[in-house]
Amino acid sequence: MPLWFNRCYAGGVLISDLPTPCALVDLEQLERNVRRIADKARRLGVRLRPHVKTHKCVEIARIQTDLHFGGVTVSTLAEAHAFAAAGFTDITYAVPIAPQKIAEAADLHCEIDVLNLLVDHSDTVRAIEETAASRGLVLPVFLEIDCGGGRSGIHPDDERVEQLARRMFEADSIEFRGLLTHAGHAYRARSRSEAFEVACEERNLMTALAAQLRDLGAPVVELSVGSTPGMRAIDDLSGITEVRPGNYAFYDATQAAIGSCELDEVAFSVLATVISVQPEYGRAVIDAGALALSRDPGPVHVDPDCGFGRPVAVEDQHPLPGLRLSALAQEHGTLAGPGIEALRPGTLLRILPNHSCLAAACFDRYHVLRGSEVVDEWRPVRGW
Repeated sequence: MPLWFNRCYAGGVLISDLPTPCALVDLEQLERNVRRIADKARRLGVRLRPHVKTHKCVEIARIQTDLHFGGVTVSTLAEAHAFAAAGFTDITYAVPIAPQKIAEAADLHCEIDVLNLLVDHSDTVRAIEETAASRGLVLPVFLEIDCGGGRSGIHPDDERVEQLARRMFEADSIEFRGLLTHAGHAYRARSRSEAFEVACEERNLMTALAAQLRDLGAPVVELSVGSTPGMRAIDDLSGITEVRPGNYAFYDATQAAIGSCELDEVAFSVLATVISVQPEYGRAVIDAGALALSRDPGPVHVDPDCGFGRPVAVEDQHPLPGLRLSALAQEHGTLAGPGIEALRPGTLLRILPNHSCLAAACFDRYHVLRGSEVVDEWRPVRGW
């Protein structure tokens, strides 16, 4: 156990006392980020069901759900189990469930108030029906719609939407909850105005499809949407019942580049140490590589030279001019640019990752800061 660990709750531990690379969470900024979206959800008249995959951390989820109904979204059953054990009783598993995992999900559903499942294929619907019927259960299920992200879900114009919705509504062992979508293509926006257009399209497609299904006799109770760029941009969610943004708790360099936030609103960073400086070769090296930052290429559609994260000052996250994180190896990150001449071995800096969800998943603990002081240590959920 690091020597500083036993002192960190008594105060007096500074960023400079921490081993590197390590994950930092700015608690005051996180609280501001969370409060802004929570207030906006209330103002727009929708339930907030934050996606906890960004941080996988019970403490952060409690901050996010304060003053809301308490539901969360997860992307792994490991997250579902951990958050259920921590007292969260209304959970949506927002990944099309593999048939092999339905029995485990059914067991967990019986332990809490509700575990909502997600489907986009008739084989999965049949497997849920069979598992639920064999146990005398009624399992709550959403139908996933692809509103443009191109990952999973059924296109709104596909005839299977009506077929699967009607089948689930008529099934004795399924509670058809409604429609769920994720406008992942909002991350391809170049500005907040472009994200606004994506979010409006998402809302309009979902409300129109729900009306169509209701006219055909398949009641749609819930319409669940959400992405951080969309939620930050949208100003009207009429007809939508809940939103599921996740990245907004931390934000990252990509969100800043596409207009979802400012760089000083990013609440997650990776502390790194300069371990080699070779100005004559045009490079310096830090001890944070792909296993600390991931290899997400970042917002290259906005800035082709964005690099693998934004180097910023330790004290105030002010961008360091002339520095670019140009390459990553497993344990090394290479800095380039004229700014390297100001560096020395032992220099500390922070990296704002391109994708905070992926970078956060590289660490088994977060060092929680108020200002420059370490005030707590949080452990995220690991595994699938």
